[in-house]
Amino acid sequence: MLAHNVFFSLNDPSGDAIDRLVASCHKHLKDHPGVVFFAAGTLAEDLARPVNDRDFHVALHVVFEDRAAHDRYQPSDSHQQFIEQNRDTWSQVRVFDSIVDG
Repeated sequence: MLAHNVFFSLNDPSGDAIDRLVASCHKHLKDHPGVVFFAAGTLAEDLARPVNDRDFHVALHVVFEDRAAHDRYQPSDSHQQFIEQNRDTWSQVRVFDSIVDG
């Protein structure tokens, strides 16, 4: 499986802006073929240990059944729509892809 984890920092860190991006993740990115796990949410404010990276507002976690499913997702219309509709709201995007066992 391939885990695709994306961490978004926003230009506007208000609760409304964060909620809009989480909703957009669910609208555009949730139901792709080959997805075995999907979640989108926010920084856990109460976890502030020295080891916690807290430099994001919204986290997206998508696990694909294999690399081929991930590679089909990247150019898909709904993924491209998500990027087009939201890119101006991002101050930073960090992507972490890894091969995982389930």
